[in-house]
Amino acid sequence: QVQLVESGGGLAQPGGSLRLSCTASGIPTTLAAMAWFRQAPGKQRELVAVITTNGTTNIADSVKGRFTISRDNAKNLVNLQMDRLKPEDTAIYYCNAVAMFGARYWGQGTQVTVSS
Repeated sequence: QVQLVESGGGLAQPGGSLRLSCTASGIPTTLAAMAWFRQAPGKQRELVAVITTNGTTNIADSVKGRFTISRDNAKNLVNLQMDRLKPEDTAIYYCNAVAMFGARYWGQGTQVTVSS
């Protein structure tokens, strides 16, 4: 059974930090990339950050300079370090794993709320 387990979501103050983690397990093929998406109320799901197995990263302009994505390929682990959080970062954050042959797997989503 494919499973993506996420942790680290919750409530943070503006200017604060949170660290999201996700581990993919039970996937029968090698992963090409892992990524984080988010969806805020009234908005479409958007890509936040992606990292390939060779270390190439892409960060959305809205979070560039504040968020950092990292991974441990051997553990199929991906992290999202979120610093200097803003209220507009409030969203459900989803872990996504992309297999070499195109299959995509999603985490259940974890709520991040930034509010004073």
